[in-house]
Amino acid sequence: MLVIPVAGNAAPPPPVALTPQQSAELQRVAGYLNGIRTMTARFQQTAANGGVSSGRLWVSRPGRMRFEYEHPATLALLADAGFVYQWDKELKQTTKIELRSTPAWFILKDPVNFGPDVIVTGFQQGGGTIRVTVVEAAHPDLGSLTMAFTENPLSLRQWSVVDQQGRRTTVTLSDVQTGVALDPRLFQYQYLFTPPTQ
Repeated sequence: MLVIPVAGNAAPPPPVALTPQQSAELQRVAGYLNGIRTMTARFQQTAANGGVSSGRLWVSRPGRMRFEYEHPATLALLADAGFVYQWDKELKQTTKIELRSTPAWFILKDPVNFGPDVIVTGFQQGGGTIRVTVVEAAHPDLGSLTMAFTENPLSLRQWSVVDQQGRRTTVTLSDVQTGVALDPRLFQYQYLFTPPTQ
């Protein structure tokens, strides 16, 4: 879902042309994301092959995120500000990748901004929803991230990651709570295998 293999260099895609109002909306989105220090939510994940899984996630910005998948999925995923670890409970195997080499880094970085290091390749607004698609200017081959927000009040409800093979993984959030106290052990590697009660 977040673990995306590094590919070769690719030409960056062209940025979308934004109106002054859309640029202002982007600043509102950045301000909203920067205001999130902690978050918990339920999630439903839809993979490129149509498979659906669900579970609970925790976010502690900057840099930290944890996914606990419910049965029958056998995965746990943790970002500790440096790396993303994916633990397969059935295979007893851990995959490790640098967090900055995943599109999810955009949500977890501090501060979130739409500056020159990010290319906004898509912006849609309508029906009470804002959708923003970004790629990293220096590494467009790492994939794109599309975030969907409710417009009023502004709230993150979904994101989709498209990897360099064009495979899309979508995470939809529900029961979102922000500003909650979280156990810091949730984001420590030694607790990836035996999560603390939260």
